[in-house]
Amino acid sequence: MLKQWIPWKFLLKRTARAYGVIDPVAFLARLRRFSQPSEIQEPIELLRAGIEFHARGLINTKAIQHNLDWIWPFWVERQFNPDDVSFIPRAFTFSHVNLTHRNWTAVGLPTLQVYPIVDPRGLVTPLFDGWSIDTWITGGGGPDLFPSRLAQARQSLEMGDTMAVETRCESEGREIIGRCRVELIDGHPHLIHTVRANAAQANAAQAGAESPGEHPDGEQDEGRGGYLALALRPYNPEGIQFIESIAWEPSAAIWRVDDTVPIHLDPAPERVHFSNYDLGDVVHRLASDAQEPRNSIACRVGMATSAALYPLSANGETTVTLRVPLKEEVRPEFPKPPPAEKSWSGTLSGTATLRVPDPAFRFQYDAALRTLILLSAQDVVPGPYTYRRFWFRDAALMLNAIMAAGLTDRAGRILSVFPDRQKRSGYFQSQEGEWDSNGQTLWIMDRYLQLTGRRPDSRWMRAILNGVDWIENKRLPDDDRAPHAGLFPPGFSAEHLGPNDYYYWDDFWGAAGLHAAAGIVARGHSEAVGLKIEKAALNFERAIFRSIARIPESRTGGAIPAAPARRMDAGAIGSLVADYPLRLTPPGHAGIMKTVDFLMAVCFRRGGFFQDMIHSGINIYLTLDIAQTLLRAGDPRYRAPIRAALGMASPTGQWPEAIHPLTGGGCMGDGHHGWAAAEWVMMMRNLFIREEDDGLILGSGVFPEWLEPGRTIGFGPTPTPYGAVDLRLTPAPGNGRTLRAEVLADWRTPPPPIEFRVPGSAPLRVASPEPHAIHQLEQMEDSHP
Repeated sequence: MLKQWIPWKFLLKRTARAYGVIDPVAFLARLRRFSQPSEIQEPIELLRAGIEFHARGLINTKAIQHNLDWIWPFWVERQFNPDDVSFIPRAFTFSHVNLTHRNWTAVGLPTLQVYPIVDPRGLVTPLFDGWSIDTWITGGGGPDLFPSRLAQARQSLEMGDTMAVETRCESEGREIIGRCRVELIDGHPHLIHTVRANAAQANAAQAGAESPGEHPDGEQDEGRGGYLALALRPYNPEGIQFIESIAWEPSAAIWRVDDTVPIHLDPAPERVHFSNYDLGDVVHRLASDAQEPRNSIACRVGMATSAALYPLSANGETTVTLRVPLKEEVRPEFPKPPPAEKSWSGTLSGTATLRVPDPAFRFQYDAALRTLILLSAQDVVPGPYTYRRFWFRDAALMLNAIMAAGLTDRAGRILSVFPDRQKRSGYFQSQEGEWDSNGQTLWIMDRYLQLTGRRPDSRWMRAILNGVDWIENKRLPDDDRAPHAGLFPPGFSAEHLGPNDYYYWDDFWGAAGLHAAAGIVARGHSEAVGLKIEKAALNFERAIFRSIARIPESRTGGAIPAAPARRMDAGAIGSLVADYPLRLTPPGHAGIMKTVDFLMAVCFRRGGFFQDMIHSGINIYLTLDIAQTLLRAGDPRYRAPIRAALGMASPTGQWPEAIHPLTGGGCMGDGHHGWAAAEWVMMMRNLFIREEDDGLILGSGVFPEWLEPGRTIGFGPTPTPYGAVDLRLTPAPGNGRTLRAEVLADWRTPPPPIEFRVPGSAPLRVASPEPHAIHQLEQMEDSHP
């Protein structure tokens, strides 16, 4: 009613003219001409996230560049350094954000949705989007050690019955080692950060330069090595995060931030220093040996800082443990996990194991699996920080990998709430204007039912049928005239493919969702209704491929663009979903392979897929999707993208959503990305065991160098629609020309045909395999293609 009766456009134009600014109505109209007309131009969820992101960027603009004498996080120290490859000029940039080193690693427990993060130089952010804790060595006559200013550091991920990040920073004989993890204390989660520091080598060098005898002025060893400083910082890997006040409670050895969050220090420091924005960074107040008269400070700007100092002995090591209670987020709508899953060993029990001789591949698989577990503690989220929110798209692809690793019960708990997220219209909405989510939801629900052999209850069935109706109602009229006839309308689903358009990505997911629903309904509800849905799926497919066939070959060279009116560009990556993971096209489909050839020739940097749009970086999960298509086609080029992706992982086994081609750091999205981890798990699984419509293909992606005489490699057990399968391959010792292939299966259905396609061995097809079978494969002369 208000839109109809109040002349908003007139008022906006008049106001803009009065203040001499650009006409916003005309500007938006011009801007929208770059995209296809759509019912949703800009999803409010993305607008909200963008506003929050650049609001912080504006604060960064005010706080950082005018205070470069502060100690800043690693990304700032690099991105604001004109001598560094990460440097970005700031002249016309209205907000300053992290675009070069979006890297961090979360730690946590399998059933708790709490994610402290650690940056590449050991900066610890205990609370979601909160302030951070840094560690320095200063004073004592030697050079100061500020980890964020170091060119190099050593970081590792511990993966025993805990998940811990260790960071080692060393310079000129001074060393800081930080170890960060989450533990339960009295049943509640706490961040535990243990810091060890020593300056023994620096002290020895300094002592050698001094005259022998007593220390000058009677100085003792204690404190001669300088001080370890634990510093409270009003920022995190995204930028400024305000601290209004800090108080020190000496009797309990507790820092208290903003009168709420306690930070326990053990042992108590020798002294504590404070500062605020008006006084400058606390680092400039550490030279004083005197205990400050105050035990607290407030800051009108929100840039309070504090440092707790511990003397370093001349010859020994100083150890401090810091503990922060974490706020538990309990989501009552999710079923409770069994008690065994509260520990890492309990959760990982029975999951699929990757057995290859290359330790880098094994480490990366183990790290990726833990990432998937960590980010699916209750809800499934694609990241612990920037992307700590729900999308059906990321959830479907991450759950696919979670199930492939054997965690089907975990996936079932998460999927159990999907029907509750459905709107009355049947729409599974993550954000307005995305048309891929219904297909993804129906596909992953079917995947779960197939991998477990379970049947949907009435609640699931209602959601599935309503989801089918939404897809059918959303499609455009199939009048066989327009290039987009029968497709979904222009949408914003795959925003990294370009502006709103008739994206084939959406359509392929929609058709696959209908196929999935048809199978579910036919098996568990009504064959007649299932057949009707299958006809709708085939009709949708015909509309898609008819649209593709009408695109002039002169424009695409026979490849499949992102949308009917688009030329070939990086957005064409979305069309490959028809091959992997949906298998709507046969292996080696001509249009799919021409699309791959185009992308590899035009859009690859450093061996990975460089997404020009939005991401402007190398995308690992899309790189691995291309490798999956090559693997399915029997094209040996699949190995190179896998190796490239492995080489771009962080030392803790993580990838950001997109990687800067020059710095190697993250330039887009979350610095610890769940979808990327999911695709690594799926890639390792499919190298050994993958599904085709007529059965299982075994060993087709094994790297030839893994086949060492007498050494067993393999993967499993992994669920398949027929039952769990574990594959083990052992080349004959010595100069033998055979390969022992052992299949351990727990068939739930009649055994499917299996086909061995191990590189370097003659193919072997077994029509009806036994639950435990050993086959001898003949190795060919050229066994290392």
